[in-house]
Amino acid sequence: MDMIKKQYIVDEKNRKIGVRLDIGTFNKIEELLENYALVQLMKENENEDKLDRKNAETFYRQLEKAA
Repeated sequence: MDMIKKQYIVDEKNRKIGVRLDIGTFNKIEELLENYALVQLMKENENEDKLDRKNAETFYRQLEKAA
C-alpha cells in the first residue's frame, strides 16, 4: 500500500496547522469518501421501494441540476 504523500504547513512555532496533498491523492480520497457514503446510504434505505432504471435516471438528472 502506498503511503499518502503530504506536506505539512506549520505556523511560526513549527506547529502543524495544515496539510497539502497532490491533486491525484486528493481525488482518490474524495472518491473513496463518496463511495463509502453512498454504500452507507444504500444500507440505510435497503427496505425502501426501488426505482426502475428510467425513474432512477430521471431522479439522477434532477440531482445534477440541483447541485
